[in-house]
Amino acid sequence: MRIDISVAAQTLWLIDDTGRILREYAVSTAKAGVGEVSGSYQTPRGSHRIRAKIGAGAPANAVFVRRRPTGEIWTPELAESFPGRDWILTRILWLCGCEPGKNRHGCVDTMRRFVYIHGSPDSAAMGTPGSHGCVRMHNPDIMELFDLVPCYTAVDIRED
Repeated sequence: MRIDISVAAQTLWLIDDTGRILREYAVSTAKAGVGEVSGSYQTPRGSHRIRAKIGAGAPANAVFVRRRPTGEIWTPELAESFPGRDWILTRILWLCGCEPGKNRHGCVDTMRRFVYIHGSPDSAAMGTPGSHGCVRMHNPDIMELFDLVPCYTAVDIRED
């Protein structure tokens, strides 16, 4: 099983070992486009793996900061109290780059950049770039994907 993400299509596909598409989800990648350098707020390209799964059993809209649940549940009222906050909700699939010099080690290390596939507020637009570098999904979608994939699942992020 693997995950393919197209930045151009703003789509994530879950694909089985025979190449059959099992699921297709609309996503939102970085508003700043693609790139691998730390601090760029861009979505990294290339081959990755899911290094860690965080949030199993958490309720929908559970808020995470630094990969830890805060005890908050996202609501529009909570969002008004924290304008500009980058909401990481429900589940986190933490990505690790597999290509030294491209998305692993040094200033291009995806994992050290804390790039995830994660849940977002229901109001977050999917199908258009808008994140700070991560791959955003609607909460029901990330919950389903989280339950379908094990750690170390291959993730390929490409521009086309």
